[in-house]
Amino acid sequence: MTVIAEIGDLRRLYRRRVPKMFYDYCESGSWSEQTFRENTADFADIHLRQRVAVDLSARSTKTTMIGQDVAMPVALAPVGLTGMQAADGEIKAARAAQKFGVPFTLSTMSICSIEDVAEHTTAPFWFQLYVMRDEDYVRRLIGRARDAGCTALVLTLDLQILGQRHKDLKNGLSAPPKPTLMNMIDLATRWRWSLGMLGTKRRFFGNIIGHVKDVNDPASLFEWTARQFDLQLDWKKVAKIREMWDGKLILKGINDPEDAKIAAGTGADAIVVSNHGGRQLDGALSAIRALPAILDAAGDRLEVHLDSGIRSGQDVLKAVAMGAQGTYIGRAYIYGLGALGEAGVSRALEIIHKELDLSMAFCGHRDINDVNRDILLIPRGFSGDWE
Repeated sequence: MTVIAEIGDLRRLYRRRVPKMFYDYCESGSWSEQTFRENTADFADIHLRQRVAVDLSARSTKTTMIGQDVAMPVALAPVGLTGMQAADGEIKAARAAQKFGVPFTLSTMSICSIEDVAEHTTAPFWFQLYVMRDEDYVRRLIGRARDAGCTALVLTLDLQILGQRHKDLKNGLSAPPKPTLMNMIDLATRWRWSLGMLGTKRRFFGNIIGHVKDVNDPASLFEWTARQFDLQLDWKKVAKIREMWDGKLILKGINDPEDAKIAAGTGADAIVVSNHGGRQLDGALSAIRALPAILDAAGDRLEVHLDSGIRSGQDVLKAVAMGAQGTYIGRAYIYGLGALGEAGVSRALEIIHKELDLSMAFCGHRDINDVNRDILLIPRGFSGDWE
């Protein structure tokens, strides 16, 4: 029996159980993957200060994100194609998040639809929006999120065009996989995954197929999607979406202080410091290195969250200590989902929570809301001394 003690254990099991194209889709970045690697590696440059002889009873990791109570400062990030990592993957992940007491964010490019997730859960979830050129579709999509009871709209700003991910091109990424010889050989060794997919009707992008005219099969879907990402998305369009959505608004994809200043004036409730997990502009600063300057630029006008690179509870602790009011995990929970389904997502959350709780205690704190930069040893010039 495999002992699952860390997120890396889930990743190794995930790699064995999920088809190669979907493992590579998750575990890769754009171009040379420099930013993808540095998102995680840069956390290791920050050290923790251990304190002793402190009362560590009655500890709590409970806090809030955009006014919502959370069991720890972690949300499940929006991840496209989650339902290809495991059958009905978005539903399973949302259920695990609900049980644990953290937010789940559904991607526009999900396999399970907004309505699917709402039907199979009772806790409100967040919805991530990609802005498409079809304004009627966008308006209807926002309306569907509202009707489903979504409590926050997460507007992604860094994917007007798609960064090139070499592995996806080489693998011929598609949902579902195309019946090529190599794919069939690969799927034959992934019997758990294949049996799950045979048992579900959800194999296509549920938020698009059936909701867009003349999009009713994979070929027409990919053709529509390829020309729909809105190249003209600007701050004026962000303002229009703010008018369409009267709930909490989170702007995801901020990686520069100047953009943080503009975002703070949009009426948004939070921004997410993110480089899309290293999947867009390769060579961009890692999220954790970008965080301090963005915090300074945003001030106290809105919450600042962090996404990209979180793989452990210590990463969460470091981000919060630096000033982030929340964090998002994507790959870490996908590893669990692909490895063990809903139970794997729950296990990923348990691992991160335990690491967060114990590390916070070793640093001399009992309440996550009291943690600050005093627990960190940050190298001089960590955020850069650029010309």
